[in-house]
Amino acid sequence: MKVIAVLNQKGGSGKTTIATQLARGLQLQGHSVLLVDSDQQGSARDWRAVDEDNPVPVIGLDRPTLDKDLKNVSDKEFVVIDGSPQATTLAISAIKAADFILIPVQPSPYDVWATSDLVDLVKQRIEMTDGKLKAAFVVSRAIQNTNIGKEVATVLLDYGLPVLDTRIMQRVSYPNSASLGKTVFDTESANSNAVQEMTALVNEVKTFFDE
Repeated sequence: MKVIAVLNQKGGSGKTTIATQLARGLQLQGHSVLLVDSDQQGSARDWRAVDEDNPVPVIGLDRPTLDKDLKNVSDKEFVVIDGSPQATTLAISAIKAADFILIPVQPSPYDVWATSDLVDLVKQRIEMTDGKLKAAFVVSRAIQNTNIGKEVATVLLDYGLPVLDTRIMQRVSYPNSASLGKTVFDTESANSNAVQEMTALVNEVKTFFDE
């Protein structure tokens, strides 16, 4: 079981969008997947409930015992955790459960600054696990034809964690697919920009498990 936690304690980072798309993308590559909603607001569970034919299994584990509970509920190849914002005990539990932590950050100085506390927690866990835990940033909700995404990626490197080459752009296809309880993999053509960037994200995240 490989556990990917998508975490950011600031709302609006595109966390649930990335978690749902990542889970579906892994599934379409032939992996067995479980999506864990650890947000008490239940956004991923709401997404799953919209479409009764949604093929991504979703469960809610929104207690600080998530890292212990997860061991008893999944026999899947990949578990994707949609992390909870502004809940330190839940974030710590998700960090403990994870093999890889993906931190989506919007391209704004406020969002970069807001990641500081989370990065500290992640680095402490990396040290405790002798580097077994991996983590990286992904620039999320970037605006097309602007340089701010590149600039933010450069600033994020100062935190001492890698920044993925893949950037997730601000696209209407993401909320449109979510409103149907689906992902862009289900609603867009295979050569669409959204599907291509989400496929790139899936593939780049998987490289951390090959190291």
